[in-house]
Amino acid sequence: MSIQHALLTSLLEKPSTGYQLARRFDRSIGHFWQASHQQIYRELRRMAASGWVEVEEKGDDGSRKRKVYHVLPEGREELRRWAAEPGSSGESNEALMVKLRAEAVLGPVGVRQELERLILWHEDRLSTYQAIEARDFAAESPTRGQRLQHQVLRKGISAEEDWLRWARETLDVL
Repeated sequence: MSIQHALLTSLLEKPSTGYQLARRFDRSIGHFWQASHQQIYRELRRMAASGWVEVEEKGDDGSRKRKVYHVLPEGREELRRWAAEPGSSGESNEALMVKLRAEAVLGPVGVRQELERLILWHEDRLSTYQAIEARDFAAESPTRGQRLQHQVLRKGISAEEDWLRWARETLDVL
């Protein structure tokens, strides 16, 4: 996932200066997508050069000038294109979270289909884990090592079950 798509999403939620955007990013999208302030400023310059955002100079009253970034139609279309693009199998949750936030500000962009695809992928993965559990951990007196291995597998099963529960709830919202 490109940080540019996360930044476009944040700027659509609220036009901001680079500083404001970096602070908001740290408190929201930054919980699942990390970026340094320098990286954010560098990407904002690239996005402006690509015609995705425009910079508005504020502070004509003698105060320090601030650059406020706004998303242009080309940036909106780029975000729409990216959000509708299917990811890889088991795509990172980070990209999916940004796509959901993009859909929140843009309206339907195809995240429902992406989530349905990922649900099938995670259901298959859960089924594989459960088959391994039935095959490999049916012994009545497992060793300590086998019990630890089973715990690792149980964590994977639990994570898949939790992800699927969340995804089905989210699908109802979409």
